[in-house]
Amino acid sequence: MNMPVSIRSQSPDLRIRHQVRQRRCTLLGVGVVSQTTVDVAIELANRFGVDLMLVASRSQVDMDAAGGGYVCGWNAARLADYVRANDQGGRILLCRDHGGPWQNARELAAKLSLSDAMASAEQSYLEDIEAGFEVLHLDPSLSPHGPPDPSQALDRLKALYRFCGDAARRRATPIAFEIGTEEQDSTAHSITELLATVDDVLQFCDREQLPRPTFVVAQTGVKVMETRNVGKLDGFANTGLASSHAIGDLVSSLEGLGVLLKQHNSDYLPQALLAAHPAHGVHAANVAPEFGVTETRALIQILQDAGLRTYRDQFLELALLSRKWVKWMLPGGGATDRDRAEIAGHYIFSEPAFLELKAAMSRDLKARGIDLQAYLHAQVRSVMGRYLTAFRLADVP
Repeated sequence: MNMPVSIRSQSPDLRIRHQVRQRRCTLLGVGVVSQTTVDVAIELANRFGVDLMLVASRSQVDMDAAGGGYVCGWNAARLADYVRANDQGGRILLCRDHGGPWQNARELAAKLSLSDAMASAEQSYLEDIEAGFEVLHLDPSLSPHGPPDPSQALDRLKALYRFCGDAARRRATPIAFEIGTEEQDSTAHSITELLATVDDVLQFCDREQLPRPTFVVAQTGVKVMETRNVGKLDGFANTGLASSHAIGDLVSSLEGLGVLLKQHNSDYLPQALLAAHPAHGVHAANVAPEFGVTETRALIQILQDAGLRTYRDQFLELALLSRKWVKWMLPGGGATDRDRAEIAGHYIFSEPAFLELKAAMSRDLKARGIDLQAYLHAQVRSVMGRYLTAFRLADVP
């Protein structure tokens, strides 16, 4: 990878902490929801000279042996190769998001045994490390039988931590760790319970001579459903991310332990709330489905505006039939089929039926003087840019 020596020589943990201190910002984790989203993240990171995290879940990018992910047929190595070929300034941090047992939907549906699910998670992490991923999120929060109890989740996290730490050490590869033991919820964490868990993990790391975690994922009250954030965010602007605690107390407590706060499910928040994140000291935040929905809506809109409604309807039908919208639905939310298709659209961008349809769309739009890919890039760029601006990463026009 071509990157400045000052960046290349730093461990991912040091790079992350340096940018947080230097800019007093909230780092942005960009979900790998489409190739367009990856391209936009690379462009903005290099144009404005900021580090952005590309956070790939196992549903998006996974090892071939587990059936791969839904984005471009990428496994860890192919995603890493693509990023390195295009990230000329070396500004992208490759990150595993929600790694862990049963985090691959096929394995969850198949109800793999604990030993098989842990073995699969370890192999997936090993491929990440060998591909050059720099941040690994250890997430033991899922099980086919419901969320594991806290002690089970903590035991699984430690086993994964030991495995990944040893694998990285053998390869002399510096890795930053992100830890979390609970599935994302719309309510806030108890600071006392969270700090007790973090302290337990820190003691474990010290005993095992493993690097301490860079990030801890806390429940801050955000939660994405359908195409909005339904989290309980009362009083954010004045007192904290949720009414049950002050964000400043949480940040201060974690910083006292040498750990940074990471927030997931940050999509669809209004600009004023996003701008409050760096003001309150939130160190990093992930955004994913909003970028995929933005690209989907842009595709539908340009087809509609160009009078290519047959293509629009064919795409909407493919997206709806995928049923990738199911997990995002609110009970009794009143979503229409159009809404469901917009939520599911980016999940089918790499499927052969869509790729064939997109080729035809692109040809007919080009005849009308429209570059489809450039248009989609611009729309995603506009939305991603608002996060960079609000998070004090860059002033994106």
